[in-house]
Amino acid sequence: MRLLCVSDLHGDAEALAAVLATAERRGYSRLVVAGDLCFPGPQPLETWRRLVRHQALCVQGLADRALATLDLQGIRAPQSEHERARLDRLVEVRRELGDLVLARLARLPLMERMPLPDGGELVVVHGSPADPTEPFTHEMDEEELSALIGDDPCDVIVCGGSHVPFERQVGGVRIINVGSVGEAVCGAGRRHADATFLDLTGGRLRVEQFAVPLDRAA
Repeated sequence: MRLLCVSDLHGDAEALAAVLATAERRGYSRLVVAGDLCFPGPQPLETWRRLVRHQALCVQGLADRALATLDLQGIRAPQSEHERARLDRLVEVRRELGDLVLARLARLPLMERMPLPDGGELVVVHGSPADPTEPFTHEMDEEELSALIGDDPCDVIVCGGSHVPFERQVGGVRIINVGSVGEAVCGAGRRHADATFLDLTGGRLRVEQFAVPLDRAA
């Protein structure tokens, strides 16, 4: 079985389509998404529709929770033009998605667990097992990473949140941050989308992280 693992789509349906087209040429069994699906756009509803068509396994990210549950009447007034623009966009995305999709986002689990061929366990989470809102980052040392693993018994963690892909081994736990599809950290005026293949065949876990170039400039 080969999993296509992505995260942090942020409503960029075109970037997601580019990743899926690249992955389909190689073949994969299931699409796994580690949260932050639809906000801020530019195509939140089409992004959601693509995930549904591909029967993706999704967990909830911070942006998903905000879209689905934030009480707009209870938040403080925007303190800057940036905050005002983000709040306005939140309202627009909610309107575009509609109540049924928002309800689905609200029900997404914070973590999903999958058995591995060798008898181990894989966890999918946006942030980390100890705190689904707190992501692993490539700059953390082993002590910091271990604290975010906590006492979770998993063997492999697939996560996002930091927008930078990396792989680390901490004790007996393998951390695989799959980066970002919609807001990957890029340079030189070019954009790409991050993705990761996890090949679970033959009793071993093989990891292949890759970047898909996107046509439009940043």
